[in-house]
Amino acid sequence: MRKTSRAFLESLLGQPSPSGYEGPVRKVWKAEVEQYAERVDVDVHGNAIGVCNPEGKPRVMLAGHMDELGFQVSYIDDRGYIYFNTIGGFDMGTISGRKVRIHTEGGPVFGVTGKKAVHLIEPEERGKVPKLHEMWIDIGAADGKAAKKLVAMGDPVTYDANFEVLRGDLVVSRGLDNRMGAYIAAETLRCVAQAKKKAKAGLFAVATVQEEIGLRGATTSTYGVDPLVGIGLDVTHATDFPGIDARKHGDLSVGEGPVITRGANINPVVFQRLVAVAKKNKIPHQIDAAPRGTGTDTNAMQLSRAGVATGLISVPQRYMHTPVEVLSLTDLDNAVKLLTEFVLSLDGKADFTP
Repeated sequence: MRKTSRAFLESLLGQPSPSGYEGPVRKVWKAEVEQYAERVDVDVHGNAIGVCNPEGKPRVMLAGHMDELGFQVSYIDDRGYIYFNTIGGFDMGTISGRKVRIHTEGGPVFGVTGKKAVHLIEPEERGKVPKLHEMWIDIGAADGKAAKKLVAMGDPVTYDANFEVLRGDLVVSRGLDNRMGAYIAAETLRCVAQAKKKAKAGLFAVATVQEEIGLRGATTSTYGVDPLVGIGLDVTHATDFPGIDARKHGDLSVGEGPVITRGANINPVVFQRLVAVAKKNKIPHQIDAAPRGTGTDTNAMQLSRAGVATGLISVPQRYMHTPVEVLSLTDLDNAVKLLTEFVLSLDGKADFTP
């Protein structure tokens, strides 16, 4: 991965972006994309849309959501301990004993999700996961009055930023799901805009909002862009670590290339074209089967207006929806290459009727 692209990715991962609070990431994404897009728009919902060759045909939309899991302050008790609701789908067993940042009007406030020490837990209670209302954040406030001077009801909360290189081209961070998708959309637009071959297709790269709470940003942005072709960009479950049964979950590995999905949520012509482009350009790739609607922006895109010819490009990731998500930077590079070549291969004569 080139240095400036990696710096862009790290910058995205360093910002907070729980669903409904995507502003900081949108600012970074927009500033980057403005360097090579013909224009960058932000709609009323908060989706950021970078455009290249807007009059081109067919109109192609890439959607990578920029929101992440998070928490929201819901109650502050008299002792200054802060209680919260979840934004998105959490494994409750991963929440306690973590460093967090509460993103307030006055700036980030550092805290920790408290946890009773094992010595103080009754034997019969050990191993049980606490319920959400039994968890709290400790910011070191003297009492509730002091805490309320720093933190307001509804403030968003995220785990502390933690991007690190694990080994080789494998990296770990919170929020790779799916800052990575917004990154791929932006990088593909850059590569298409800078390609020697002029694109005939119109490209709309979208960093969508609120995917984690119901594919909401993809629903509104796809309606606004009105593409003929829409490609969702997201992570998918790698199955290359202990305890995963490939008979149930498929056989996908980190570092073996981006995943091209096939199934009811995918236009068969888009699938065939993506595979053909990957083979022609010797781009490593994997195939995944999805017999119904997927839990990605592709699902919302397909059902917009009178229908969109959709595809789904995913990057295999270990430990999804935890603070230690792991993926390969080379897989990101290959996803960008695949999408760039796909867009450049299209012209106004392309027919996506099944």
